[in-house]
Amino acid sequence: MTAARKTAVALTPDAAPFVIRAERASDAVARETLLDACFGANRHLRTCQRLRDGRAPAEGLALSAMRQGRLAGTVRLWHVSAGGIPALMLGPLAVENSFRKLGVGVALVEHALAAAKARGHRAIILLGDAPYYARFGFSAAKAGELSLPGPFEHDRLLGLELCEGALGGASGIIVATGALLPKPKPSRAGKAQLVQHVA
Repeated sequence: MTAARKTAVALTPDAAPFVIRAERASDAVARETLLDACFGANRHLRTCQRLRDGRAPAEGLALSAMRQGRLAGTVRLWHVSAGGIPALMLGPLAVENSFRKLGVGVALVEHALAAAKARGHRAIILLGDAPYYARFGFSAAKAGELSLPGPFEHDRLLGLELCEGALGGASGIIVATGALLPKPKPSRAGKAQLVQHVA
């Protein structure tokens, strides 16, 4: 009888399909390009975008999936009030087309939900495809009495309780509550032009 041999296997970067990490400032251009590709040029006009405009994502809840130095996917969560109940809004979730068979989207959502729960958040709302998000526990019933500030398909408004009963009695409009982004300061050239116009 031959003794079983233990063979050491070295994992290379090619072996891991992707890694999920906190979003970095250097991801911004690739993220915006990916979101344009996934949602189109009119994505800034969508109802949920109104909750994100001028706001920062929730701390520690903006994630990037990376593969061999490239952005494979992105997800962010945002502070909202769900009819007076503190919650998070998940979205947008986007995955680069060539990486869609690797489970990037599922991994990003699972990682985001675990990170949100670890940070003490109690509920998450999103506007999305019910069959896709049902696997994570999202349902239209949890968001049934809530609405968004603009046109939306009501059966796509989904809720998830990270703590049982967190969305109990939630009704009314979902509004943004996250930290405001700092307004960009005018450049020196802009200041010089302003001074000339004032003079």
